[in-house]
Amino acid sequence: MFAATMMVLIGAFQVITGLAAIIDDRYFVTAQGYAFHLDTTAWGWIHLLLGLLMVAAGFGLFYRATWAGVTALVLTILSAIDNFFFIPYAPVWSLLVIALDVWVIWALTRPRTIHS
Repeated sequence: MFAATMMVLIGAFQVITGLAAIIDDRYFVTAQGYAFHLDTTAWGWIHLLLGLLMVAAGFGLFYRATWAGVTALVLTILSAIDNFFFIPYAPVWSLLVIALDVWVIWALTRPRTIHS
């Protein structure tokens, strides 16, 4: 339940970040010479798509869909990688999302306990 809730929350964060970058491409600015420089609108679409997929996977986890576990794990890893490359644009926000991603990865991969 925790992982599902966090997936929906992180997905919503990604959607908000994506929309901010798409609506105003001057919202996020980075220094010149960044090796992984993409147009801000391109970053926005990446965040928006990833966010929508994460929200869907989060709801899949709520309903215990068989596809949701592995999908959520893969999307969370991609989110952490995406935000690592996004650090020059929004350092604090990106590091916060990476920390939440790591927390979700832990929740998805920890051993399950059986309650009697």
